Amino acid sequence: NTQRTLYSHAFEQIEHNISIVRPGMSFREFSEKSWTVPSDYIPHRYLVVVHGMGMAGEHPIIRQQIDWDSMGGDGIFEPNMTLCFESFIGHKDGGEGVKLEEHVILGETGIERLSTYKYDDRLAPS
Repeated sequence: NTQRTLYSHAFEQIEHNISIVRPGMSFREFSEKSWTVPSDYIPHRYLVVVHGMGMAGEHPIIRQQIDWDSMGGDGIFEPNMTLCFESFIGHKDGGEGVKLEEHVILGETGIERLSTYKYDDRLAPS
């Protein structure tokens, strides 16, 4: 049950955030509209909701809304950006956690998924 709940939240965060991104959107606007991490999971949140694809810390690095004022850096999503959507969901009291990541190319009219793995049907929400 715990894994299903954690996985469901992580899945929902990734899918919601992918669904709202578009060329011309500012990083701040994206952060403001991104999935809100439930309060019990905020202490162990992943600080980055989206980053560029590369070896480490690639542009753009887009922070959670809660962290925007202290660490955010604005910019604009552009067509043909390769992006990594991130999620880590772990309860404030510790224990288990779920980390998911989805790689995409942002096109003029939508996204193309680059990830070849599938979500676990036993844990993903239906």
